[in-house]
Amino acid sequence: MMDDILVLVEHRQGEVRDITFEMLGKGRQLAASQGAKLTAVLLGSGSGKLAEQVASQADTVEVINHEAYADFNSDTYQRALANLIAEREPLLCLIGHTSYGIDLAPSLATQLSVPLITDVVDLNLDSGSIVATRMVYGGKARARVRAKSPGAIVTVQPGAFTAAESGAKGEIITTAGSLPGEKARKRFLEFIEAASEGVDIAQSEIVVSVGRGIGDPKDIPLVEELATALGAVLACSRPVVDKRWLPKSRQVGISGKTIKPKLYLAIGISGAFQHLSAVKGSGMVVAVNKDPKAPIFRAADYGIVGDLFKVVPALTERIRQAKNGK
Repeated sequence: MMDDILVLVEHRQGEVRDITFEMLGKGRQLAASQGAKLTAVLLGSGSGKLAEQVASQADTVEVINHEAYADFNSDTYQRALANLIAEREPLLCLIGHTSYGIDLAPSLATQLSVPLITDVVDLNLDSGSIVATRMVYGGKARARVRAKSPGAIVTVQPGAFTAAESGAKGEIITTAGSLPGEKARKRFLEFIEAASEGVDIAQSEIVVSVGRGIGDPKDIPLVEELATALGAVLACSRPVVDKRWLPKSRQVGISGKTIKPKLYLAIGISGAFQHLSAVKGSGMVVAVNKDPKAPIFRAADYGIVGDLFKVVPALTERIRQAKNGK
């Protein structure tokens, strides 16, 4: 058909994941530019409520219902998607670059003999070709690639695109699924929530984050005092986690956590793409960095160019005075 753009709905524990709405937002733009139809593909079991959540952002929600799809299994998902894609011959298929997509997409593309573009942060359609920007060398650089033949499978980085309501009411089509072919090589056992230290930075309204600009772990309490004064949680960028100065649960970024606080303070953070993508949903971003050309300032609502060791204590003291009515 070549007039469909497919988006795989990612869901877990009865909730649609944010990456789904981000892909639908981009898929809507691409479909409009090509006069194509946007179809959300939902594999699940008794997933009517999930289908209703995405129906406002797609022309059609194709629900394939089977108990085997209640929880993600790349074997069973691949069989269902391979049949659907072979039948529909879509313009492209979007899958999240998540644990789901990393497990599923390569094998699916190989089975279908279609192009695969992974880790995508920008995507366009140009004269029938798929043009994508993807992360390479562990996110240190970007590559612009082109798939000349349609039908590519594209895995999308979480946070790369913005979710947007279309105002439409997509048709929900439910079909009974089946499990053709040989028995699945693996099966879902249970979902185990990652251990946490009691602080969820993704749920906090105010986040103060520290980057490599702090220079030494002994100076992190300086930023922690600012967080305490604001009633905020302390977070960090990836270099701080890589140096083991703070735990992984505190990391803001594509490989950490995507956050949407009302206020985000970035202290000594340069602002790599992976970090900026994870905070773009913040209500307000304030950055402190001594480098006026740091990328973080392009995303900040307010910026302070200065030495954090002078700026942070001054901010902390001023906030304390304000709280005390001085």
